[in-house]
Amino acid sequence: MDIDLDLALEIIHAAKEKASEIGVPVVIAIADASGNLVAFQRMDQALLVSIDVAINKAYTAVALKLPTHELSQLAQPGQPLFGIHNADGGRIVIFGGGFPLKRKNEIIGGVGVSGGSVEEDMMCATAGINRLTSFDEE
Repeated sequence: MDIDLDLALEIIHAAKEKASEIGVPVVIAIADASGNLVAFQRMDQALLVSIDVAINKAYTAVALKLPTHELSQLAQPGQPLFGIHNADGGRIVIFGGGFPLKRKNEIIGGVGVSGGSVEEDMMCATAGINRLTSFDEE
């Protein structure tokens, strides 16, 4: 099972709606279960640096099979994954805004949001995840 373009765009739409609601322009990236980019949108006025950060948050969530905010705690000095942000050509992001996308407990992809505070990015990504969940309930 993997994420397709139509579903990726639905997730992006939900994340964009939340970003508009809270007044924060963001970049949203959706990766498939292999970490490859499926869909990507940058809202007007979103920070340019957020392009790579969002893509890499989605990638990280798939590559490590956990939300990036959880990785953050494991990557602190003295913790078991300290230094992991240097792995994989520097693509690993260790702060919040990236989440695995799951269906029936199987990872089908990842979402990455960047442009606001960590909390705002996580809020927007969660709105996208909730849209995915609503499809599963239909």
